[in-house]
Order: sequence, then structure tokens, then C-alpha cells
Amino acid sequence: MNKSVEEKRAMIDREDVHLSIVRQCELVGLHRSVFYYQPAQESQENLNLMAEIDHLYLKYPFYGTRRMTALLQNMGYKVNRKRVRRLYQVMGLEAIGPKPNLSKPAKGHKIYPYLLKDLQITRINQVWATDLTYIPMPTGFMYLMAVIDLYSRKVIAWGVSNSMDTDFCCSVLKEALQYGKPKIFNTDQGSQFTSEAFTDILKEHTVQISMDGKGRATDNIFVERLWRSVKYEYLYLQRPESCQELYRGLQNYFRFYNHDRLHQSLEYQTPETIYQKAA
Repeated sequence: MNKSVEEKRAMIDREDVHLSIVRQCELVGLHRSVFYYQPAQESQENLNLMAEIDHLYLKYPFYGTRRMTALLQNMGYKVNRKRVRRLYQVMGLEAIGPKPNLSKPAKGHKIYPYLLKDLQITRINQVWATDLTYIPMPTGFMYLMAVIDLYSRKVIAWGVSNSMDTDFCCSVLKEALQYGKPKIFNTDQGSQFTSEAFTDILKEHTVQISMDGKGRATDNIFVERLWRSVKYEYLYLQRPESCQELYRGLQNYFRFYNHDRLHQSLEYQTPETIYQKAA
């Protein structure tokens, strides 16, 4: 039986001289950022600006930093493009739409082809996809990662962290693979997902690796729709005040999303119903 986050936290011994807290978190399956519950920090002015950008980006995901800067200035914010560009980077945002790929992958990072073009997704565990999104908090921010089955729309696994580091992404991937194995796993070209640590896990499980084109968030449209649902149906309505509250709230929301939320695209059935029918 899976333990709750509170039960896992209670298993950590802060006074243990033989095992670090990080190692204890690994052993009980708890990410260290969830144990410490310390959101990443920015100035209050930047946090307010990032919250506004988060709202606007959901409406205009095709806005790059130039148009976002102009929109914010029209709304009365005193910002320049350099500042908006930095905040886009912190938030992990990039305007969708085709553009020249002028960047080179990080050393040792291989970019894999996009395998979903014209692919008919007809069964569960045929294609899983993942992404990260920015989560505003009253005194900072966190990141949310989720793995979704594209046929049923079921959220297979998820996690929150105060950084977008590779270790965090790998831990969520490993948790997802405890529940099954997809034929294809799709990500964007973020450095976390192109790292050998991440792709080697997929290779070890003989999973085909697919990556979106640069700047093509529409290639991962189902995950983008999930983020809209999470933010409009939970985060923007309830506005968790602490990381503990955020974690519990996401637990409840994803339980609702999988088991109770009716999806029009699924003929008003739930993801869990579709997933179990096809299992």
C-alpha cells in the first residue's frame, strides 16, 4: 500500500549520522524538495510579475518575450524584454510555433526524432508524455511534472520540486514505470529530458524515445491541456498557501482528474474508466 507524504516524512530521521536526509528520502520514495518544502525564491515584485505571465501564457502560448513584454507594458508594468526573457527561462516557458533551431543540444545530450506525427493512438500504454510547469506560491514557486497516458488521458505519476533538475525528473519517471511501460515516451527538448540519465532509464525499459520539435508545444498538446485544467480548476481557485497544502491539494486534484472528472474527448467518461476498460 502506498504511504502518504506525511507518513513518508515521518520516517525521516533528522539525527541519523549514517544516512543523509537526501539518501533517506530516496529510500522511502520521497523527493528531497517535498521533505524540505522550501519554494524557490524571487523578489515579491518578480513573483507578482511571474504570476501575471503565467496567466497570460495560458491564454497566449504563442507569445514570445517581445510580445509578452509589450502586453505587460500596455497593462502598466514597467518591464523590459531582458527581464521578461529571464523570467521565461526561470518559468521554463517558450513560445509555441515553428522557428529556426539555432541552438545546439548540451554536450552529451542527444535529440531524438518526433514519433507522433500522423500516429493513430489506439490503446493504453502506446504513448506516454511528460512536461514541467511553473507553480506560483505566495513566497516563491515550485515546479510540477506529470506523466500522462495519451489514449486514456490518465495521469500515471506526478511530482513537485523547487527545481527542474534531472534527478527530480528521473524520480517521477521511475515512479511512472512502476505502473507499466509505454511503447513510446514523448517529451520536449528540455535539458532534463535529453540528459543521458533520463533517456538511459527509457532505454533500459526498451521504450522508444520521442521529442517535440524545438518550440513546438503543440506536439505535446495533451499535457498542455492538463496544465490548463490543473491551474484553472485547482491552483487559481484554491491558491495553496504552503507546499504541504500544495502537495495535498494536487493529490486530491489528480485523484479527481483520474477517477471523477468527465472528459468530453472521452465521450464523458473518466480517464481511469478508459484505462481500466482497455487494460
